[in-house]
Amino acid sequence: MQLVIPLSREDGPLFRQVYLGLRQAIRSGALNSGEQLPSTRDLAHQLSISRTVVLLAYDQLMAEGFIAGRGGSGTYVAEGLSSSRLVVAKKSPKLRLSRFGAGAAEAAQAIRLRRSSRLPYDFAFGGSESDLETFPFEAWRRILLRRARMAPVVDLDYGPAAGSLGLREAICSHLRRARAVACDPSDVIVVNGSQQALDLIVRVLLERGDRVAIEDPSYQGTKRILLAAGARLIPVPVDRDGLNPAKLPASARACFVTPSHQFPTGVILPLARRLALLEWAKRENSVIVEDDYDGEFRYEGHPLESLQGLDAEGRIIYVGTFSRTVFPSLRVGYLIAPKSLHAALTAAKWLNDQHSPTLEQQTLAEFIAGGGYERHLRRVRRRNTARREALLEAVRQYLGDGVELTGDGAGAHVVLWPRRRISEDSIVAQAAARGVGVYGIAPYFLRKASRAGILLGYSRLRESEIREGIRRLGEVI
Repeated sequence: MQLVIPLSREDGPLFRQVYLGLRQAIRSGALNSGEQLPSTRDLAHQLSISRTVVLLAYDQLMAEGFIAGRGGSGTYVAEGLSSSRLVVAKKSPKLRLSRFGAGAAEAAQAIRLRRSSRLPYDFAFGGSESDLETFPFEAWRRILLRRARMAPVVDLDYGPAAGSLGLREAICSHLRRARAVACDPSDVIVVNGSQQALDLIVRVLLERGDRVAIEDPSYQGTKRILLAAGARLIPVPVDRDGLNPAKLPASARACFVTPSHQFPTGVILPLARRLALLEWAKRENSVIVEDDYDGEFRYEGHPLESLQGLDAEGRIIYVGTFSRTVFPSLRVGYLIAPKSLHAALTAAKWLNDQHSPTLEQQTLAEFIAGGGYERHLRRVRRRNTARREALLEAVRQYLGDGVELTGDGAGAHVVLWPRRRISEDSIVAQAAARGVGVYGIAPYFLRKASRAGILLGYSRLRESEIREGIRRLGEVI
C-alpha cells in the first residue's frame, strides 16, 4: 500500500506528522475499518524516514484506538470505525443554545465591534485605561521571578477559592486607608478582573426576569452580563450629578452604579444622592453593586470615600480591579461582599474556575505590601494630572465654547458634548480620517441618546500628543 503523507522539517516532530496524516486518512475514510496498514519498515522506506519514527506514530494511534495489531499478521484500522461518523462535517450543525447562550451570542457582535475599532491611529484616545508606560515592569518581574523560585511545591497545588490570604490582607489594608471601605480580609474575594466579579454577582443574586436598576448611560460589560442573564433592565437617567435617585424604580432586585466617576460620563455622585440611594435600597430591600473601577484617581479636593463606607446595613457589594492601575492582562480584581453573601459568592468562584493564579496573587500582594503599588499610583496621578491639564488647555484653545465637558475631576477620561447638533458617527469617522481615534457615547445608552458625546481617554498619551489630537478634533467639531 502506498500512502502519501507530506512531511516538513519545520512542522514539528516527524512522528507527530506521520500520526496526524494516518489519523486524518482514517477519519476521512481514505483508510477503511479493517484495512491493513503498511508495515513500519515499509512505511519508513516510503517516507524516507527512520523506522523508529513510524513505530512512535503507530503506538500513539494504537493507544487512541484507531488501529490494532494482529499477531503474525500485521496492523489494521480498528474494527467498528465508521467513516461516516469520523468525517469532519464541512458545515457546522446548528446547535440549540441556552437562554444565556443566546444572550451571549447577541453580545458577541458588540464585543467584536469594540475590539475591531482599535486601529493604528496617530493619536488614540481610548477608554479609561491603565498607564503601561509608567508601570515599573522590571520591579514586577523581579518579584515574580523570586516568588517562582521560592515557591514550595504545596503553593503550586490548588489554592483557596477566595484568593490567597496575603493578597486579601493587602487589598483590605489599602482599601481601608485609600477608599474608606469597611472590610476585613475575610470579606475579600479575589477574582479574574471586575468582569468576573460582575458575572458572579449576577449569577448568585438574579433570576431571569428580575428587575434591575442601571445607570443610563452605563458600562457595556455590566449591561451585557445582565441582558445575557435575562434581567429586566430599568434605566435610571444620569445628569450632571450622576444617577438621579428620584428616578429609581419602585422595586428592583439590585442597582448597579459607578458613583466615584460615572462610566462613561465621568460625573461624581454627591453625598446627598449617595445617602438617598442607600435609603432606597433599604426601603426596597435591594442590593447595590458599586463598581469603583478608577476611584484611585482624583484631581481636585480630597479623595472621595467609597459608597460602601457609608453603608450601615450590609447592602453593598464593592467591586474593584487592578486592570486600570497595574496592567489589564494581569486579570486580577476583587469584590468585597457582605457576610450574608460571602459563602455563595466564594462557592460561585470555585464553580467558575476554582481560584485565580497563585503566583500572580503572591506577586501583587508583595507589590502592595512593600509600598510599590502606592509609589506607582503617585507617579500615575502626577502623570495624569499633567495630561489632564494639557487636555483641558487644548479643549479651551481649539474647541472653546463649542463643547461642554464632563468627567475632568477624576479618573482618566472625559466626555466632550458638542453644543451644536452633529452626528456622533460623523465625528468619529472624520476624526479617524485625521488620524485621531475617539469613541462615541451613544452605544452606552439603553434609551436613545439625546445628544452626541465623545469619550476621550488620555492615560496613554503624552501631553504633546493630547494637544495635537485635540487640535485635529477641533477641525471636526
